[in-house]
Amino acid sequence: MSVRVVVVDDEPLARRRVLRLLREEGDGVEVAAVCSNGVEAVEAIRATRPDLVFLDVQMPEMDGFGVLEALGPDIPGVIFVTAYDQYALRAFEVHALDYLLKPFDVERFRRAFERGRTQLQRRASGQQRIVALLEQLAAERRELERRLPGAREPQHLEWVMVKVRGRLELVKTAELDWIEAEGNYVRLHAGKGSYLIREKISTLEERLDPEAFVRVHRSTIVNLNRVRELRPLPSGDYTVTLTDGTELKLSRGYRHRLAERVGEYG
Repeated sequence: MSVRVVVVDDEPLARRRVLRLLREEGDGVEVAAVCSNGVEAVEAIRATRPDLVFLDVQMPEMDGFGVLEALGPDIPGVIFVTAYDQYALRAFEVHALDYLLKPFDVERFRRAFERGRTQLQRRASGQQRIVALLEQLAAERRELERRLPGAREPQHLEWVMVKVRGRLELVKTAELDWIEAEGNYVRLHAGKGSYLIREKISTLEERLDPEAFVRVHRSTIVNLNRVRELRPLPSGDYTVTLTDGTELKLSRGYRHRLAERVGEYG
């Protein structure tokens, strides 16, 4: 499985060594960010949502434990990297996956990384079972409703399950601002948060409430409740401005879809 990693250490040589060893692990490792202090680490971890963090303990301004405290309960897997063994007990009290004591050799690093990868695989396997069960229950409910006398029309999607720092959370579709395609994935934007799920945008569009959500571009769906204004462009396209200031493109090929919801314009 692919592993997204953030490396945090205030020593340049230590950062470079961890990065070199990660490259030797092969193509399944993606370094999402490299940080030299705790403040940078908190921002990077929140922004990139890694699976695993190699985290130094002693750093200026904010140490490794301060980073975890600032992140709160939703922290990724952590492997501490430090030259001081007195923090080991405290590290495992905060559920660290491993504790690399500098200077460590290649074999010790590989064991720590493999321990982290194994934990991620177990977590992902459990999540997949939960998702499969929920999908099965949803399908059974739809089939039951279809067979009942006076069955209603199929219900639109009200919740989306997303992965946040290794945990599964439910996001209400009514809270989504807009949706963008990223290949075979879509990124859901809701307030300051964004969530990547494996779903084609055309498939998701079919499941959303058409009274609330409209496709404005081949790669974009917007929640009409979040649209503030439309501004015409010389090209014949429009700029859609959301209530939070986000600007999206309404292409000419999708103008009729929006017109069907809000009436003719322009």
